[in-house]
Amino acid sequence: VQLVESGGGLVQPGGSLRLSCAASGFTFSNAAMMWLRQAPGKERELVAVISSGGYTTNYADSVKGRFTISRDNAKNTVYLQMNSLKPDDTAVYYCKTTWGIRNYWGQGTQVTVSS
Repeated sequence: VQLVESGGGLVQPGGSLRLSCAASGFTFSNAAMMWLRQAPGKERELVAVISSGGYTTNYADSVKGRFTISRDNAKNTVYLQMNSLKPDDTAVYYCKTTWGIRNYWGQGTQVTVSS
């Protein structure tokens, strides 16, 4: 199983970014996918979850209305569209899945929101 995130960077407050997570090594269309983040000095936080078929999503209260999780099962990729970014969104963002009895994580991508 391999998860590779991309799309992070430096953005001004109020700006947008789209993160991508390319998956391989498992049947992507059968797996729920998650985005989590970890800011310096803080615990890792679940940001968004999407069901295997993409029909069900859930979000942390802190990002509701600003972030959208989606997936393309034909491309084995999950996305996180982040709008109206705030400095508090600064963190390393990870995608995660559970396959079999194990959890798998990507290496993370840094998102920095600053003027």
